[in-house]
Amino acid sequence: MAAIRDPNRGFDAIVVGEFERGFAGDQIEHVVALCRRHGVQVWLPEAGGPLDLDNAEHRALIRMLGAQALREVVRARHRAMAAMRVQTRDHGRYLGGRAPYGYRLVPAGTHPNLAEARRGRCVYRLEPDPDTAPTVRWLFTERRAGRSVQDLVVTLNRQGTPCPAEHDPERNQHRTRRRWTAQSVASILANPRYTGWQVWNRQSVDHDHHTPGERRRRRVTRWNPSSRWVVSRQRSHAQLVSEADFVAVQRLRSNRPNQDGESREYLFAGLLRCGVCGRRMDSHWVHGRPGYRCRHGHTGPRTQHTLATLYLREDHLITRISHALHMPVVASPSRVAAQLRTHHMVIVCTADGVSVELPRPMLRVA
Repeated sequence: MAAIRDPNRGFDAIVVGEFERGFAGDQIEHVVALCRRHGVQVWLPEAGGPLDLDNAEHRALIRMLGAQALREVVRARHRAMAAMRVQTRDHGRYLGGRAPYGYRLVPAGTHPNLAEARRGRCVYRLEPDPDTAPTVRWLFTERRAGRSVQDLVVTLNRQGTPCPAEHDPERNQHRTRRRWTAQSVASILANPRYTGWQVWNRQSVDHDHHTPGERRRRRVTRWNPSSRWVVSRQRSHAQLVSEADFVAVQRLRSNRPNQDGESREYLFAGLLRCGVCGRRMDSHWVHGRPGYRCRHGHTGPRTQHTLATLYLREDHLITRISHALHMPVVASPSRVAAQLRTHHMVIVCTADGVSVELPRPMLRVA
């Protein structure tokens, strides 16, 4: 797709041999339109030649083929997800990705799939990393003793303890800062895999099949509730912390005491996402009022011309969200929040306003 912008590309047409492997959904319409702007034709055997978006029959054809291909994509994804659930639950299999800070990967035998085994692939398991495992144990011990996350961050940076990005820079090239942050410490303290159990599906990805040729292709990662996690039936690796310590630390997170001793309610906790950096916004109490902020400029890399902190008061948000949902302005705040949670909506916030993001409808597979 990058080559079609080059006037000296050396070709003037692209032939799609198998549409199932070439596109899904309405991707092909965007691809054909992009190619046409640069003088490149897209040939499809089912069309008997080059595709023409001005031809009604061609448009109907590619939409039918796109729906068929997307159905196959969803089927394949469901099969893969089902297999990964079984591998995690029944076998405690490590399914890829970065090893959690505090662990390292070691070979655990040949791959059970004969075809993969013939290629020389093997399976891996997690093993405590002697360089970083003590830091993980220290974090849980100190946090359970009552120290705040921010206090732990300050201590780690003062001592010069390598943060995850600094410990493994080759796998963390997207991280420009080499310091501990509240987010990095909190993510370690919230990871149940340190108890020795294999846990999968803590996150899910909302795949966007609409714009494959665009650099801003949306691929939204969401944290799943614990009810959707898949946990192995037996321990799969050495634990760095006991289950009792892990549970105690989670209770500290959920029952954080306030200085005034009063309970605080945040109606939109977990429902707001920063429109600047994509992170989930934090609940924050200021001047006796609930609010939400994103400190993308403090806890991670910040692009130029980006505000250091985005802060929105809850009472101001209620009016904006009610308007975006076409609800009466007099609607109660709890009703507005219930509407969002019932329909699994997400509010994208910027300094200029808010927008409602609806969940992408699931394609029913026969």
